Amino acid sequence: MGNGRVHEIEQLTRQTDDYRRVVQTGPHSQLVTMHLRPGEAIGEEQHDDADQLLYVVAGQGEAVLDGQVSAMGAGQLVYVPAGVRHDIRNGGDESLRLWTVYTPPEHPDGTVHATKDEADAAEHHH
Repeated sequence: MGNGRVHEIEQLTRQTDDYRRVVQTGPHSQLVTMHLRPGEAIGEEQHDDADQLLYVVAGQGEAVLDGQVSAMGAGQLVYVPAGVRHDIRNGGDESLRLWTVYTPPEHPDGTVHATKDEADAAEHHH
């Protein structure tokens, strides 16, 4: 947790090649960058107690919300209310770069997962 800060979030999102990087955590929300390589997907998940906003900075993909598939691309926001099963998929041949806000926080402050495999392994341990 920390003080409020101004973030160059689009620049941070474009520069990181980490699958997941927690940028800042507050008492009620968390800002995270994500990078999905071509063919990569978050994997179907559901947050029972957290809303999630995902904003696409670069690339194209699909948002799957309770089985409904929608195309998504740069400049679009995906809103995932608590309890909705969802997946974000990069079916393209370029990186899909996005930032996301969880309310409340979802990951330990300071979390960095370089790869999807690393993130999956960490999820199984907590």
